[in-house]
Amino acid sequence: MSAPKRRRLEEDDSRPAKLPKTLQERETSKRVIVVLEQASLETVKSGRDKFELLNCDDHKSQLRKMGRDISSARPDIAHQCLLMLLDSPLSRAGRLQIYIHTTRNVLIEVSPHTRLPRTYHRFAGLMVQLLHKLSIHAADGPVKLLKVIKNPITDHLPTGCQRILMSYAADECVPAHHLVPSDEPVCFIIGAMAHGKVEIDYATHEASISSYPLSGALACTKVCTGAEMKWGIL
Repeated sequence: MSAPKRRRLEEDDSRPAKLPKTLQERETSKRVIVVLEQASLETVKSGRDKFELLNCDDHKSQLRKMGRDISSARPDIAHQCLLMLLDSPLSRAGRLQIYIHTTRNVLIEVSPHTRLPRTYHRFAGLMVQLLHKLSIHAADGPVKLLKVIKNPITDHLPTGCQRILMSYAADECVPAHHLVPSDEPVCFIIGAMAHGKVEIDYATHEASISSYPLSGALACTKVCTGAEMKWGIL
């Protein structure tokens, strides 16, 4: 089997270098950590020595053979969420960290300096390479902008920080900025799937930020806007 064509990402130099570096900074500096849970990112063999990102549009027959719900193969949702997050002023201010946890239990760390492809086709090719090579480097250097890291996600979260699962069914419904602490890190867990509830055991509590069901991308946007409002990021 041949390896997928190697791609490299451009590093976004416009983002301020305010990311926490030391252990103490990672534990205490105020920032939002978003975990995109149950993201549908997995590869499937398509033709001779070729791999593609499994999706509901191009691989209906394969999904039926596997006995899978066709609507569950939605990698485009993760793409939409990532674009919203990385485009946010919160990310550009160096106050956002992103992780992706897939349905296949692969944990991915996304550098805030990543300039993600805007089109789904290029994004899909990039994810195939990442899942096979385990990392994606910047085009002009050795910096890893995307990398597969070791589970569990709790090993990468600040000790004692709130881990809030976003859920429309939660008893608590409040504006997003009410969930953001004044001067410490907070983790928001957002589902990156088409439907259903995120089933995890590491959330400290659940909360809703709208009286209406939200897409994953819109939930990401509202969380970022809430933190920007709380921390005065324009």
